[in-house]
Amino acid sequence: MWMKSKRLVMFSLFAALAGLAVFVTGTEAQPGTLKQVLPGVWFREGEIKEMGHSNNVIIEMKDYLVVVDANFPSGAHAVIADMKKVSPKPVKYVFITHHHGDHIYGIPVWTKLGATTIAYKAVNEELKKYEPKRWREAQGRKDIAELKLSSPEPVQQSFEKIPYVIDDGSRRVEFWHFGWAHTRGDSFAYLPKEQALVTGDAIVDGAYNYTGDGHISNWPNVIRAARTKLKVKQVLPGHGGPGGPSMMTGQEQFFLELLKGVKSAMAQNKKLEDIVQMQGEKAVSTSIKLPASVNNWVGGSLPNQVKETYEELKAGRPHGEIAVGK
Repeated sequence: MWMKSKRLVMFSLFAALAGLAVFVTGTEAQPGTLKQVLPGVWFREGEIKEMGHSNNVIIEMKDYLVVVDANFPSGAHAVIADMKKVSPKPVKYVFITHHHGDHIYGIPVWTKLGATTIAYKAVNEELKKYEPKRWREAQGRKDIAELKLSSPEPVQQSFEKIPYVIDDGSRRVEFWHFGWAHTRGDSFAYLPKEQALVTGDAIVDGAYNYTGDGHISNWPNVIRAARTKLKVKQVLPGHGGPGGPSMMTGQEQFFLELLKGVKSAMAQNKKLEDIVQMQGEKAVSTSIKLPASVNNWVGGSLPNQVKETYEELKAGRPHGEIAVGK
């Protein structure tokens, strides 16, 4: 297995979970494929199981392209190869949805092409918090080691005012932030005319929810804000296949059920060891059962999600704050 360090395993967690996402709310999973989902909009599903790649979305403007997420370096190269098959236009902007390696470590590949990276301000702030430790621990990946850099490249252009808008007269793209969910910097790309939402990992299609850097209690609030403040017909997630609004309501319900289950156990004065079985630092099983209605988001990571939800509720602050320094 190409993942060698413990932290690298965490950052490529989705690769290990890929086979556990059995139920699908959107279309059938097609990793490594680029398909047009709207006129001038392409969705590339990352090779998550093999390489830990995130999804990417390519948005065609009049004279250039906007790409959502930088991926890992190998993922960036794969996206570029496929992109050239559908458009000769240059990439002007790469929008980063959050600070995790599978969405940001490929930045040097894009900036070398002349692209400008943009993100909500908290993305670079999170990089300062967690890096370069995680970058060093990811050197077991060949594509990262080959960059010969001591730390990940930060985003070039940050914004705070919401929404941040790119509009060239042919298409309008809005970038939104609704709060801390998967990470403190979570942000969305939205096409208002097409009513399409690119979600990063704040919304996924399958058992891909990594909660370690998250604000689990606030996560459903972020999803609710996105689906109520924006008109959405199509969801293009950070992992899994594209789908409709039911992906948003389904994942929102998953976190509500997760929180409900853990709060119920705590109300019965159950300790963490009463509801989660550990093997060393790894949670391997849990007595918390979630309803079948949210099975799409339930997989082998559930014991750890229960553990981290318990830790967050007990501490009374986001798990991402607890996790700093681990």
